[in-house]
Amino acid sequence: MNTKLLGGILLIVGTAIGSGMLALPIATSQTGFWHSFLLLVACWLIMTFGAFLILEVNLWLPRNSNLISMARATLGRGGEVVAWLTYLLLLYSLLSAYTAGGGDLLHNLLLNLGLNLPNAVTAVLFAFILSIVVYLGIRTVDYVNRGLMFGKIGAFILLVICILPFISNGNLSGGEFKTITAGVTVAFTAFGFATIVPSLRTYFHDDVRQLRIAILAGSLMALICYSIWNFAVMGIVPRTGDNSLFTMLQSGHSTSDFINAIILYTHRDIISILTRIFTSVCLATSFLGVALCLSDFLADGLQVAKKGKGGALVYCATFIPPLAIVLLDPGIFIKALSYAGIYCVILLILLPALMAWRGRYVKQLAVNSRYQVIGGKIVLMVLMIVSVLLMVQGVLDNIH
Repeated sequence: MNTKLLGGILLIVGTAIGSGMLALPIATSQTGFWHSFLLLVACWLIMTFGAFLILEVNLWLPRNSNLISMARATLGRGGEVVAWLTYLLLLYSLLSAYTAGGGDLLHNLLLNLGLNLPNAVTAVLFAFILSIVVYLGIRTVDYVNRGLMFGKIGAFILLVICILPFISNGNLSGGEFKTITAGVTVAFTAFGFATIVPSLRTYFHDDVRQLRIAILAGSLMALICYSIWNFAVMGIVPRTGDNSLFTMLQSGHSTSDFINAIILYTHRDIISILTRIFTSVCLATSFLGVALCLSDFLADGLQVAKKGKGGALVYCATFIPPLAIVLLDPGIFIKALSYAGIYCVILLILLPALMAWRGRYVKQLAVNSRYQVIGGKIVLMVLMIVSVLLMVQGVLDNIH
């Protein structure tokens, strides 16, 4: 395997795996491990098809074409507006979730040091510290993120190894299949890597074969990591009862409750340290990546430079709205990820299917295309129907 292909695969893995990983065992707790595994496989399959469709449509257009320009070229002005709004809502939802989770985690860490600050203060501190890194630019974010990624990978491997002896088969059994839709939007958010596909096309200089391998291998690695993580966490923490995954689902302090439960059921200092490191780094890397993406998106949309007054405007537009949401609802971590899942379905499943349909069968953009996703009209229709059903389910879950 050449280094460029390996780099592309790791970019997919890095984009997919973030702090949504912390929410997966909690959000899918009602359905149990084995049913949640089936859910993850289904989400992986659907989202990977969506990623391949994005690749197909992107190859019809010049390099550096993003999802917004793809929607405009295939669906017209209406499609562009939907893509623009959905992208913005997705990034704000994710940033709100990470701010809420990070503030809760920081509150718990300071509490263990004997400092009891209000959740609102710790949320502001978490957002402020990392927002300064984003404000300093992509070079600073890159260097900080590299160090954090090494810490995240190392902590994940060591944590899973340390947890394995404490896994109970009894905890892994049970669960109700009828509740499998309860965590579906969070599960889809966990596979929201396809936004990076247009950038990967430029990175691979239109090499379709390597692009397809990178998407498939990277998404499959994410599926394996999520499955191992769910196995480890669900094998230790009971689904129901006190200090259970279901209790965390109802709690406004999911991240801190998660850490405390892992510590409670293992009683090992090394696991306590690794859990705190892993959760902290997951939230930090996710925050940095999404915040940088949102700030660039807003700078482009507002047509301002990210320096001087323009930089201050982009900074405020990036961080004040999600922080205000978290201050109004500090326990919004899981709910915000659920909303993000709805926007993921629109942006990364429904729109790609619509773009592919219109580009292939109406505008004839695929006549000289070098790549077309298998399945023809049947696959596109299935993806459209599934995405609509998922959106309805997501809205109903959030109302409930």
